[in-house]
Amino acid sequence: MKKAIQVISLFLLVGLGSFTTISCVDSVNKNASTVDASGSSTVQVYYFHATRRCATCEAVEKVTKETLTENYGAKVPFQSINREEEKENPLVKKYEISGQTLLVVKGDQVVNLTNDAFMYARTSPDKLKAKIKETIDGLL
Repeated sequence: MKKAIQVISLFLLVGLGSFTTISCVDSVNKNASTVDASGSSTVQVYYFHATRRCATCEAVEKVTKETLTENYGAKVPFQSINREEEKENPLVKKYEISGQTLLVVKGDQVVNLTNDAFMYARTSPDKLKAKIKETIDGLL
């Protein structure tokens, strides 16, 4: 009986952790990858986040910044935007952001890397770095 309670407790604990991660990713705007951007010819990276951030949300920003610095220096601008504090930010409105979102933008091309970011930022940061680099290189 004691063993059964321990097993059930473990499943509940794992389930709660999964729910927290899923809630961040589920709030991502699915239309973001089809939105037209400005006519800019510069590749830009935007990370939209909430005020309260989980470890994965913080890891997404950290890994993205590292990737950009290591590979592009100041050539590819990065903006971290608190979508809750900056509700009137034109980028939040333009891309219809409603959740944590990682976008790579060049002109009218918008690549939404949010799913990859949340899948790999903490567990396989090298995979996320490779995905970001591959995406940016394809736009340069």
